[in-house]
Amino acid sequence: MQTRYDLILVGAGLANGLIALRLRQLHPGLRVLLLESQSAPAGNHTWSFHRDDLSAEQFHWLTPCLSARWSGYEVRFPHLQRTLPGEYCSIASADFARHLTAVCGDDLRTASAVSQVSPTHVTLACGTQLTARAVIDGRGLQATPHLQLGYQAFVGQELQLTQPHGLQQPILMDATVDQQGGYRFVYTLPLSADRLLIEDTHYINQPALDAAQARRNIKAYAQQQGWPIAHVLREERGSLPITLSGDIDRFWQQQRGQPCSGLRAGLFHATTGYSLPAAMALAEMIARQLPADAAQLSQHIEHFARQHWRAQRFFRQLNRMLFLAGQPEQRWRVMQRFYRLNAGLISRFYAGQLQLRDKARILCGKPPVPVGEAVRALLQTSPLPGKK
Repeated sequence: MQTRYDLILVGAGLANGLIALRLRQLHPGLRVLLLESQSAPAGNHTWSFHRDDLSAEQFHWLTPCLSARWSGYEVRFPHLQRTLPGEYCSIASADFARHLTAVCGDDLRTASAVSQVSPTHVTLACGTQLTARAVIDGRGLQATPHLQLGYQAFVGQELQLTQPHGLQQPILMDATVDQQGGYRFVYTLPLSADRLLIEDTHYINQPALDAAQARRNIKAYAQQQGWPIAHVLREERGSLPITLSGDIDRFWQQQRGQPCSGLRAGLFHATTGYSLPAAMALAEMIARQLPADAAQLSQHIEHFARQHWRAQRFFRQLNRMLFLAGQPEQRWRVMQRFYRLNAGLISRFYAGQLQLRDKARILCGKPPVPVGEAVRALLQTSPLPGKK
């Protein structure tokens, strides 16, 4: 006899993985199935966040997943170098996968490709149909004409060095590098005394990034910093959506009542692309609402995502200034000006919790781009030049 589940989670990435973990903690009696098409959950990623992005309770239950944490971080620009306080944390997908596998056991099925998803059914590629009171689709951002996007595209390499690197904390942005036609910076995490993750990152209009050039950039940057490379341990690539504008009503009409999570639900920081804080909040909301049927769950998730969309309005305006005002190779000036601001404001920016006075402070004074272009960018809601 086929099992009827309370909830099926399609895609064992960050968002659905956190939902599964939270449900195991709060509702261990629920029948929850987590499906992943690949041979292991969580993919090949590094998820990072600021400690202040989460509540004390959220941080407590996430702590077993952490791979590394540091007491502060550094930013570098042509005319600014600054160390900022506040704990910064990272989760490697391999560590997340190990914890998820240990907690979920047989309720995590890998190598389970899915051919069709509906609010209450999942059809596997082998033809097997699974039934649940509700199904959550967490398979990443769905192609949509209803969001106007820029992209934070990157290639990252985890490097084993031949000697210690000397870094005590991450360098979140080093924008002293050649800009190469857009806002480019290098992101570096010191994972051990002689191991680093270096990401060559670009804020660009299209999701595609020249991976070969990025690898050359990483090698050159390591050489410039005096970090001799023994070998590359692994490589990850990504293209995070950066929202400029959109039609939230049509975006949700496209979902057709299908409960979804993570990027598929538009749940990410519009400017940084960070998705973990929103995924944590969604997992807790879903845990409060279950048990629920698909229609109820879809409504709760849509309401949650719409609230997130409204809260991110100011960030979308800033993104338009970054992408549409001034020359692409001068975008670093916008970020350099921002990182001169109060550390508390910067922390609230990352957490998506800006106060009215914070927004006024960000916008006051002469913008680091032509004033006319800045005003037009703030008012523009049409797609990027060259995009449809």
